[in-house]
Amino acid sequence: MPALVYDVAVVGAGAAGLMAAIASGQSGARTLLLDTREKNGAKILMSGGTRCNVTHKQVLLTDFQTGMPRTLRNILSAWTAAQTLSFFKAIGVEMVLEETGKFFPSTHSAQTVLNALMRTVQAAGVNFEAPRKVQRISREDAGFRFGGAGFEYAARNLILCTGGLSYPATGSDGEGYQLAQIFGHALVPTSPALTPLWTSDKDWKSLSGLTLECRLFIRGEKEADYTDSFLFTHQGFSGPAPLNISRHWLRAGSPKPEVSASFLPKWNAEKLRAELEEEALRHPRRSVERFLAEKLPARLAQVLLKKSGIPAALIFNQLSRTQREALVNAVLASPLSVNGTAGYAKAEVTAGGVDLAEVDSKTLESKKVPGLFFAGEILDVDGRIGGFNFQWAWSSGYVSGKAAAKRAKDQAP
Repeated sequence: MPALVYDVAVVGAGAAGLMAAIASGQSGARTLLLDTREKNGAKILMSGGTRCNVTHKQVLLTDFQTGMPRTLRNILSAWTAAQTLSFFKAIGVEMVLEETGKFFPSTHSAQTVLNALMRTVQAAGVNFEAPRKVQRISREDAGFRFGGAGFEYAARNLILCTGGLSYPATGSDGEGYQLAQIFGHALVPTSPALTPLWTSDKDWKSLSGLTLECRLFIRGEKEADYTDSFLFTHQGFSGPAPLNISRHWLRAGSPKPEVSASFLPKWNAEKLRAELEEEALRHPRRSVERFLAEKLPARLAQVLLKKSGIPAALIFNQLSRTQREALVNAVLASPLSVNGTAGYAKAEVTAGGVDLAEVDSKTLESKKVPGLFFAGEILDVDGRIGGFNFQWAWSSGYVSGKAAAKRAKDQAP
């Protein structure tokens, strides 16, 4: 094995990798950071509409999906959202809180976040090298040997922060999963998450460009329910609500469940029925379309009437009980006829990954291979829209970086 130059090597310079390298370097460990792309941080730069939603005002276990909630709780408690905000303030990034609970840099530029992280990496004494794509790796008595085209390194401890399969154009190719499997780690089956939904329904597609708040839900064995912004597109549905529910639809097995939409998310069926009955008494000769268009965008009102089988010009004193119920169902539980998703190409994160049952619940060190750590999207944790996946990256990166540096110190003669 080559002479050990590094105490800790971090593979992958995304959000988790940058934080892991900073935590390791600031702890006094000789740290190497590698990335496959010459210009790292592509996902940071494109996130939040290029503004970078760094974290959320309130981070709960229920904001995430994982097979090991105890480990998730430990890691999020070890580095909280409050600590994330303090960290970024200390490195020169002021944050602003939006009404949604999301935190963004005050410059509204993701470049501000990446620049500050890279300055901090350098200040921590981390050696950053790119492009360096790790293609081979082995465990030896003194640590790890790893390399690729034209390079080879050795380190006592290794942290895999290679991400998943989402947005492959940014360099995410699943290489970390292969490296983990070399060491015998099992993978929870992966799938895209936070990706747009598709439909073949021409009526829905005709509403392309229309946005509103909406509640999406799946009923059945695995239920899911999200209320957030909703955007009709020429292929189907996007925005936070569709993106949040996409992972549940994809991982539900076959046959796929129906995704339904409530276009008046603050209403229930009883309230809407009562409103329709009162309207019929107050304005019997008023058109149902006019009533609906006062509560929803006019184009959507027309589509909902069509799907209910109700003529646009129908007036309230001609509306039958059957038609009224059809309208209630169309407004509050309209099937979206989802038949696919945009997949990994547009997914913001990967669901599944390295099984948390095979890593230490407090340090993220492999239970199979001493000195091997994981952080970020490579692990079986995915969050909803709102800065939660970044918070997982910061928390898991910090924990793994500190733990790897401590192990290196303990190894020192």
